[in-house]
Amino acid sequence: MSQPTATAADSADTSSSERTGVPVVGIDFAPLLRAVKGQGLLERRTGRYAISIAANLMALGGVITAFVLLGDTWWSLFLALPLAVLWTRTAFVAHDAGHSQISGDRSTSRLIGLVHANLLLGMNEAWWNDKHVRHHANPNHVDKDPDVGVGALVWTQKQAAQREGFARWLTRNQARLFFPMLLLEGIALKIYGFQFLRRQPGRERAVSALLMTAHLALYTTLLLTVLSPGKALVFALLHHALFGLHLGMAFAPNHKGMEMPDPDGDRWSHLQRQVLTSRNVRGAILTDWFLGGLNYQIEHHLFPSMPRPHLRLAQPLVKEHCRSIGMPYAETGLVESYLQALAYMREVGEPLR
Repeated sequence: MSQPTATAADSADTSSSERTGVPVVGIDFAPLLRAVKGQGLLERRTGRYAISIAANLMALGGVITAFVLLGDTWWSLFLALPLAVLWTRTAFVAHDAGHSQISGDRSTSRLIGLVHANLLLGMNEAWWNDKHVRHHANPNHVDKDPDVGVGALVWTQKQAAQREGFARWLTRNQARLFFPMLLLEGIALKIYGFQFLRRQPGRERAVSALLMTAHLALYTTLLLTVLSPGKALVFALLHHALFGLHLGMAFAPNHKGMEMPDPDGDRWSHLQRQVLTSRNVRGAILTDWFLGGLNYQIEHHLFPSMPRPHLRLAQPLVKEHCRSIGMPYAETGLVESYLQALAYMREVGEPLR
């Protein structure tokens, strides 16, 4: 996924304002940026990524081989879970490639994104990039961040007050429906990707469409070659439901229920915009793995091109800098992060109840 966000940390003289118009270096951010660069935390870990990508592809190959060997049996449904987990690992790679975490070369990053997103997942990397760059530039900004725009869910009571009919019922119950709705996200990502094709330039549209169509053809052929049509349909639905749930669980704790900049207020600095709107999730190696490094959301937003393995190393620097200037630094456990997000969604829908 090619260059989706402001890569403030690409080099000493590179500014994200070239792409987003958002100034990166401010009076409260510059000392932190110097400290992070001084420890080499912005240097890419291409070798580390090459190993993890190869391991993920081999694991995918192993699951597919097991799927074929099992043949036409309901036991194959048990492979939907590991396949969904590995698809989420694939999405994390595409995400990191888009942030230039893997390579500083734009063409290489886009190639990695196209293979992992369009071909392996059937998700349009161009759609994701368009959405994600706007999110990183103005996280939790109602007018500028597409992740808090009006959709199936809403994120402010003002948005909730405008809902009618079924949408109003949905908003009233959005907290309890949130995780069940994630079960549809795997299919929704494919639909959004195809819908976005008409907004892409001709050549880019052709490449994206070809790879996503190839994904659908290969996926369908594999399932129908091994399983009967009924079993194939059940497997596909279960697989995509688990994939959407896992992916949603990795993204849900990051911003929901955190500060939302006032559209009419003063312009926030880069540090305020990224720190106050983000939530970190405490944990050890398993949490880092399950959330794909996105549990270090504050560090990721401050330094989007920082390689994933370096985010935990940057955390002490960021926490100390925030403490020294009196800026809140939100961090909680995994379960608590979900509870806070759900509590906020319930609060948004409260007036409709």
